Amino acid sequence: DEKKELYHLEKAAIGGEPFARHNLGVIENENNRPDRAVKHWIIAAKLGYDDSLVPLKEAYREGLVSKEGLAAALRGHQAAVDA
Repeated sequence: DEKKELYHLEKAAIGGEPFARHNLGVIENENNRPDRAVKHWIIAAKLGYDDSLVPLKEAYREGLVSKEGLAAALRGHQAAVDA
C-alpha cells in the first residue's frame, strides 16, 4: 500500500532516518516535484547519506540547486561522515 509506505517514510524521516529522507526525495521527483525532492536530498546528504549526493549533483547540473546550496550540502555531508 503506497499510502502506508509514504506514511512510514515520513515518520522515519522526521525521526532523522536519512534513507527514508532520500526515498521521499525519489518519490517527490517521480511526482514531478523536483524542488521538494532536492530539499529531501539535501537533508539526507547533511545526515551523511552518500546516495543523496548523486541526485543532488544532477539537480545542480539541471539548475535546480545553486552552487552555494550544493557546497553547503557537501560540507554538511562531510561533517556528518567525520562525526
